[in-house]
Amino acid sequence: MNPAIKKLKQYGTSISIGLGLIACSGDPMQSGLDPFAPMVFKEGETTLPLSAPNKSTLLPFYVSQGTIFKFAIDTSSILIAADGVTRYTVVITNPSGGEQVQYEGIRCDSYQWRLYGTLENNKWIKNPLSSWNDIKPKVTNRYQAALASGAFCNFNTQEKSIATVLNSLNPNSFTGGTKPSNSMGQIIGY
Repeated sequence: MNPAIKKLKQYGTSISIGLGLIACSGDPMQSGLDPFAPMVFKEGETTLPLSAPNKSTLLPFYVSQGTIFKFAIDTSSILIAADGVTRYTVVITNPSGGEQVQYEGIRCDSYQWRLYGTLENNKWIKNPLSSWNDIKPKVTNRYQAALASGAFCNFNTQEKSIATVLNSLNPNSFTGGTKPSNSMGQIIGY
């Protein structure tokens, strides 16, 4: 065999072995880059609002028959973020008229909520112990569950359209809680 052809054959074999090794090194099961693996949640930066809720954009929403509190969301504060978290300001009013104002977030993929901060004396205070908590749908004051199921989430997927969220929050069609109705099916209350 011609020595030049023999050398070309050796080079060809070496290149084939090298390409084979390179192809194996890119195996997603070995490299940890499996395209079918679940994505790890990475939360984006959250900044507290600059001001108190806008009274003209507060929208009450129904939570449950058992609660003695009233709940409203500041529609101008709703932020549908790219990290999968929908952030919003909620105003909780007790029977004597006292208000608690909170800035929170809801994750639809894990059905969790987080308290970022509260408004105290017209100043936002960051929650130092903020962490993700499971949304509890069977408690009396389940406003996070009402918001998640009624407006912010499509099952376990974040609703991306602010227009759809605002339409879902309409008091006449909000489905976040079981609305009380009379025997004719007419909604009463909110």
